Amino acid sequence: MRYKVNLRDEVRAYLLNQMREGQLNAGDSVNLAALARKLKVSVTPIREALTQLQQSQVIEAIPNRGFFIKELSHDEAKNLYEIVAQLEVLALEESTFDAETLAALRVQQQLIQQAENPLERINAYMDFHHLLTKNYHNAVAQQILGDLKTRVFLYEKAFMSDETFYYNSDSQHEAIISAIEEDNLPSAALVLKMNWLLVQDFIEKQLVVL
Repeated sequence: MRYKVNLRDEVRAYLLNQMREGQLNAGDSVNLAALARKLKVSVTPIREALTQLQQSQVIEAIPNRGFFIKELSHDEAKNLYEIVAQLEVLALEESTFDAETLAALRVQQQLIQQAENPLERINAYMDFHHLLTKNYHNAVAQQILGDLKTRVFLYEKAFMSDETFYYNSDSQHEAIISAIEEDNLPSAALVLKMNWLLVQDFIEKQLVVL
């Protein structure tokens, strides 16, 4: 049983990584046979991984067609960003930050600013938010947040190619770090929520245009 579970988790991690690298996008199909050959595993752990991702709203199964990366939608974006904002705020408020974490946040903010292309910038942005919440010791919440952020990543990859948008976001990140350094987590949480709402508003406007 452990062997099967490990294979399922490996397949799941592989698929999530393919999304982060831009190899799988919203609307793309997942070819089970090709994936089985690529990873040298049977179709069973692949189906188990896809079922998990389906439960997380990352994958959808279409009868008689197969598995697909779920399409983006205005309604999902609104709900998705609101709940991610709430979970991250909770995680930040319940976390402790040491000098090492603060230094890592500073470095990550520089990586966002120095990114050479949109995909690199979005990944650096997502890693910044991971650092903000990684000290929240609630495994269930972290799993949910991780799954939700996979969907967030797909939205940002689709619509956040304009680097000028990040200027406002950068100033909010700086404010978050400064508030944490001053041991003012309520202020950091408020700016964090504003940061997510800023992105949500931008994404929703792009979806309306479509």
